[in-house]
Amino acid sequence: MRSTRPSFRSRRDRGGHRRTSPVLAAVALVSVMAVTATACNSGDDKAGGQASASATDTGSSGDGKIKIPDDIRQKLKEHGIDIDKWKHGAWKNWNKDDWLREADEFINPIIKGLWDADRMRRANDPDKSVDKNDLSGDQGVTDPEPAAVDAKAVAPTYHANAATAGKVFFDSPQGTMVCSATVVEDPAHPGKSNLIWTAGHCVHAGKNGGWYRNIAFVPSYNNSGKPARQVQNAGRDVVAPYGVWWADWVKTSQQWIEQGDETGGAGASYDYAVLHVTPEKGGNGKSLEETVGSALPVNFNAPAVPKVSSITATGYPAAAPFDGQLLYRCTDKPGRLSLNASDPTMYRIGCTMTGGSSGGGWVETGSDGRPALVSNTSIGPVTSGWLAGPRLGSVAKGVYEAVSKKFAGR
Repeated sequence: MRSTRPSFRSRRDRGGHRRTSPVLAAVALVSVMAVTATACNSGDDKAGGQASASATDTGSSGDGKIKIPDDIRQKLKEHGIDIDKWKHGAWKNWNKDDWLREADEFINPIIKGLWDADRMRRANDPDKSVDKNDLSGDQGVTDPEPAAVDAKAVAPTYHANAATAGKVFFDSPQGTMVCSATVVEDPAHPGKSNLIWTAGHCVHAGKNGGWYRNIAFVPSYNNSGKPARQVQNAGRDVVAPYGVWWADWVKTSQQWIEQGDETGGAGASYDYAVLHVTPEKGGNGKSLEETVGSALPVNFNAPAVPKVSSITATGYPAAAPFDGQLLYRCTDKPGRLSLNASDPTMYRIGCTMTGGSSGGGWVETGSDGRPALVSNTSIGPVTSGWLAGPRLGSVAKGVYEAVSKKFAGR
């Protein structure tokens, strides 16, 4: 999570937490806040160019191929990007002029075999540096800081006890990174969703950057809950038993694109993203929801904070004392966190999860008795102890519906 953003370090903890990029610094009600996001953790990229590229520009129907629309191809040409060269390693060029940034410029060709077990595992290694950003100004209606709630390990198998949870892997200028994510329902394809929900800072760098690259989702990562020493020598079939699913379209809020930063709380109230994914190997024609057996509905009208009795946050924390290999949960009654009076108030709960848990789903049981996603991990303090996530309203609903409608006829 971020420190008031992606990871628990300073926006991207190289593991997926936004510190405001990765970890939020402790907040005093009236005092200045130093925050970092908790979503990201990153490792060195040693395997980046060794994977073979697939022909990913001729289809887009669950067959493991991604079609590159003509208008996007033209935009890529304007940036000097050749898709074939991209798939063979040109994606490692992070020249500012070549960093695709706008909402309609997302491109993510499948590179078969890139996300092998070793590369996934290294992406979980936490970045120990911490970016801090002092936040001042109107803190609005912030409630007292919650007491820390110890994260509890989810019992394996994760497919049986947390079927909708998984990890998002991606590449950034700082290296390979990881966040957490949730399989959500698709109104255009009931029972056959290929949508996942995560944090905006897990897919886009915000105001100073653009879309991250090689974004892929692994449901039920390390499904059997093997400890790190066993995962070290495990193959991809062990850490990714339900496959690797590449994002063929992603959308985050325009507020995140324009305001988001590696540290601090800017854009945190709009720090969410929806991804449409397709299987790397394709083949059996099953959707992601059919493959994992479940998908969560999304509630864009969740009750105001005082009326919510409890929220459960789930994720793969990777910063110490965690190692990123196991799935954890925290349950707490939420309070309010207001970083700016002009932005929507965020949920905040006590939780000791760290970087790598960014983007993980926050679930509340609605009046109908069904669990529904109401937020995702965005920021937390550098010292850990609590997490904050955006309340999902009309902007979030617009992001969600746009991705669903884009694939409605496919």
